[in-house]
Amino acid sequence: MEFSATGRLVVRITTADVGKRVSVRRLSDVGATGGKFTDTVGVLTSWDAGVLVITRKGGEVVRIDESSLVAGKVVPAAPARRGGPAASYGELARVCARAWRPVESERLGTWELRAAAGFTRRANSVLPLGDPGVPLDEALDAVRRWYGARGLPAYVQAATGAEGTDEPLCAELERRGWVREVTAEVWIGALAPVADREARGVVLTREADDAWLARYRRKGVSEVALQVLGGGPSVWFASVPGDEGAAPAAIGRCVVDGRWAGFAAVEVDPSQRRRGLATTVMAALARRALDEGASAAWLQVEEDNAGARALYAGMGFGAHHAYHHYREPAAGAP
Repeated sequence: MEFSATGRLVVRITTADVGKRVSVRRLSDVGATGGKFTDTVGVLTSWDAGVLVITRKGGEVVRIDESSLVAGKVVPAAPARRGGPAASYGELARVCARAWRPVESERLGTWELRAAAGFTRRANSVLPLGDPGVPLDEALDAVRRWYGARGLPAYVQAATGAEGTDEPLCAELERRGWVREVTAEVWIGALAPVADREARGVVLTREADDAWLARYRRKGVSEVALQVLGGGPSVWFASVPGDEGAAPAAIGRCVVDGRWAGFAAVEVDPSQRRRGLATTVMAALARRALDEGASAAWLQVEEDNAGARALYAGMGFGAHHAYHHYREPAAGAP
């Protein structure tokens, strides 16, 4: 917290600091003996009518009455992870988007509206990089019309937690009643340590064949889904064969895009788990990506998937930013 020369807490932020990363302390329990303090760190996304709105790294929005503030200051962005690749949010967001292409897209300013007949939120949501070219309410109306014409709910994929992410947009969407349904994180790491692990018995193909699809958790894959799965600059599918006539024991997918290799759909037969098969699949894909010139890796993991998070942390990955899918308000909602 910020202290004055006399040792007293001082509020050193103003409405001019909206959009900056701040750290504030507020009195949250006035009735308690001596008072109870709560600290909040995040992006100051608005300060109107005596209320501060701060969006934390994980996307949580905190509203604070300015009368409860006892200290506050602007703080620098979180430092990049040591030992891992450096990446801006914009670069990584575009790499992730190219690895999971929709079957239809349209530009609204620099926003990209994406659709794939409802197969996954990522392929059926707006990627709001930059400026839509019109006021926000007008942009959101256009988004709702575009998805409505395709019989789809409107989603906006907005990110938090890194320099240049969408904290102000997240706060504005929530203020307008858009509902955050899913939160995941993009993790990054060096590629070579992944490739150094055991990779025997893995079959690599350029297409998701029937055997690979038999293990894929999304059953009844449509032609549209196959287009999304097969889309990307350089796509590889990996399988560890199972028992004769059975689905593969493990599968994975990797998209190589310049210096980046993106891992997805790493799935293991429940009866074969804790045998290192997920690591084996990723190692084989990583070796192929190294051969194509990649040096850095990324993947996406949902916040409640403790097993996957432990696995990827052990392989040297760490969180870069979080992203959230906001769904349009229900019809008739204010």
